[in-house]
This record gives sequence, C-alpha cells and structure tokens, in this order.
Amino acid sequence: MVEQIKIVVSDLDGTLLPSLGEISDRNYKCLEQLKESNIIRVIATGRNLYSAMAVLPDNFPIDYLIFSSGAGIMRWDTKKLIYSQQIEAKEVRELSQILVDHEIDFMILDPIPMNHQFWYYQSGHKNADFDRRLNLYKQFATPIGKIEDTQRDACQILAILPNKEDWFEELKTKFDDIKIIRATSPLDHESIWMEIFPLHISKGHGCQWLCNKLGISPENSFVIGNDYNDIDLLEWGKHCFVVENAPKHLKEKYKTTKSVIQDGFALAVDQTLKCLSCEQISIKK
Repeated sequence: MVEQIKIVVSDLDGTLLPSLGEISDRNYKCLEQLKESNIIRVIATGRNLYSAMAVLPDNFPIDYLIFSSGAGIMRWDTKKLIYSQQIEAKEVRELSQILVDHEIDFMILDPIPMNHQFWYYQSGHKNADFDRRLNLYKQFATPIGKIEDTQRDACQILAILPNKEDWFEELKTKFDDIKIIRATSPLDHESIWMEIFPLHISKGHGCQWLCNKLGISPENSFVIGNDYNDIDLLEWGKHCFVVENAPKHLKEKYKTTKSVIQDGFALAVDQTLKCLSCEQISIKK
C-alpha cells in the first residue's frame, strides 16, 4: 500500500509563529498548498481559544484548531466547537490543596470556551513570570480568597514554576491519575509552566480524536513541534519533526528542520511529501 500524508499538524508558537513576529509567507503558502492536495491542516497549541484567535485571522488557512493542549477542538471554517473536556470541581479543589500546601503559584482556568478567565492563588514568593501572565489577563482574573473558592469546574490548572527541572519532577510525583504537561513559558521563555489536565488530555490525544472522527489513520500523519508540551504529539504522529529552536533533548530524539524564522515548517513538509512522492514513483516502476 502506497503511503500518503492525509493530515498535517503543527504547533503554533515557536513552530509556525515566531516570538513577537508573524507567520512567514512561505509557511502560509505551504498551508494553502496543502489544501490543494486535499490534506487536512491542523494547528495544535497550548494557547486557550481566546489567545489563539487573537493571533489567527478568521480566514487563516487551516481546517481545525486544537487548543489548550488538546482540551478543546474547533472546526475552523464554521468556528464551531466540536470537542471539550474539563476537570470536575471536587477534583479541582483536591489538586489546588496540593499546590497550596507546597506554596506553588497557580491559576484555575474556567471551562471551555471561557478558559481565558481564571481564579488565581499567589504564595507570596517572588514569581515574575506569574505576575507577567496575571497582568496580561488582569481583566479576566479573580483572586482566590479561601480554599473553598477552588471548588469549581475547570478546563485546567496552570502552575508557574522557576526553571528548575528537579523541582518540577519532584512536584509531579505528588499527583495521581491526572495529566501533567510541561511547557516552557511563552512569556519569559525560561520558567516552567506545569499544565494540569484530565488524564486523557494532550495534543496527541486530541489528534487521535480528530482522526477517528475524520477516518484518518495516524500512519498518514505529519506532525511538527518545538517544546516539551509537543512530546505527546510527536509520539503520536508518523512523520515527526522539531524545529531547530527546540530544546536539545528533543532535537536528539526527533528529526530536525530549520528554525521557526527560517521556514522550518514548510521545509519539513516539502521534504516529507517529496520523499513519499519519490517512493511512490519507485513502487510504480
């Protein structure tokens, strides 16, 4: 059976979208050309829906948006929400208590599609990156006055930690039966964002749900990312790439293309499609 690419999935920030920049003409044109080849185009981002739609024009050339690291999926042409998940209130309070006990700063994000709104807890320790995100979304933020305030349904819990991997790994061990996703802060590009979701949530799980809906096999997928929160996506996909600006650990494990500012997405897509095209020609001969 001749192998084909039927779905292309890309992370957004640091993969398609440079920091403080715009998506390049070449990457944009590549997305348009994929449509001509009847290939489904998907962005899978850690951004919430509000934040993603702030940087993606209504006519951006994709078919689906997977947001909040897989907790929600939107059909892009109709802007219809087709999938969403949440953590129930009782569990949110239990998880929050663990973070309070360990003096961790965190935010409880409201259920989708309003998950740009949140309640927040501050331990009193210096945390510039937490303050930075709080100021960015201050019109949507409510402080937690007492632990009872944490008993509320949520899309996720976001804890912001210093760039200390050992601390992050130790904190992870305090949680059971919950999904912990590590991401590098998109604000200071150093702090660790600990994203807490229902156990089955990740970009990879979101892609599998979408492929089941569309009748596409993961064997026909191309995926590309740039950070630790893309690992589930990279493990799920068949043809996997990271951009040159990804952490060294990821570049050692996955195929590497040029950086986000050097059209790494388009180069990797073109390389993969050409390679498969050559294989098809060889098989026909």
